[in-house]
Amino acid sequence: MSYSRQFGGGGGGGGTTLGLSGPVPRDLIALLAVIFVTFSLRFFAATAWLADLARLTPEVWRSAFLWQLATYPYIGTGQPNFWFVLELLILFLFGREMFYRLGRNSFWRLLVWVSVIAALVAVVVQLLVIAAGGGSETGFVLMQGQRMLLAILVAAFATVFGRATILLFFVLPIQARWFLVLEIVFAFLGFLSTRDLAGFLGICAAVGTTYLFLSPGPARANLREIWLRLQERWFRARLAHARRSRGLRVVRGEGKKRPDDGGSEGGPWVH
Repeated sequence: MSYSRQFGGGGGGGGTTLGLSGPVPRDLIALLAVIFVTFSLRFFAATAWLADLARLTPEVWRSAFLWQLATYPYIGTGQPNFWFVLELLILFLFGREMFYRLGRNSFWRLLVWVSVIAALVAVVVQLLVIAAGGGSETGFVLMQGQRMLLAILVAAFATVFGRATILLFFVLPIQARWFLVLEIVFAFLGFLSTRDLAGFLGICAAVGTTYLFLSPGPARANLREIWLRLQERWFRARLAHARRSRGLRVVRGEGKKRPDDGGSEGGPWVH
């Protein structure tokens, strides 16, 4: 698999190869090792329970195993065959490119936050499906393990290097930005065979959130505004809970005072 970066304005870019050569970040090596080890644990009776504890399962709402919302992408899934190896190879190729493009902190922040948001969407959908009397409580097949990481990193590459040309299946040249659509199409095909609506919408949420996180301009600004509003509501909810549980009262300020008069800005104060 290879690609060339082509940016508008000055003409097509020079050749940069998405291949196996070049330095490999230690973080990516550790990530692949964790996926391979957890994948192997699933096939031994004595250790399978460890992998099951970290996978996304109905125990999230049954037993409050909330850590599964964050740990499920790092538990290798699938069967021990060629496809698992191919998934790891693709994860390596896109993961290395995005690690060096985003940097360590942004790389991990992207993986963690997007996977948690996707898991929350999937859990809500699964609960609604169960409440409506349809589906099963297993679900989440399409988004388990390295498949979620692949969805995030491929979407990230398609967003950041949208004009790059990638050889799909090593033969068909296609612009990277179309992978955003292809990921949804492949996930829908998976839904048709598994009827995993929660997993399908979880993948859609991951692709969309990744695009919003990494897109320049209005889309990213709107996402930041949404995030700040959610934080504001969270703090307001905590304040209301403190008032109810501890008998605190809020004293409203009577307007703004000038700092040089020894005052401070008026506003709600908790006593």
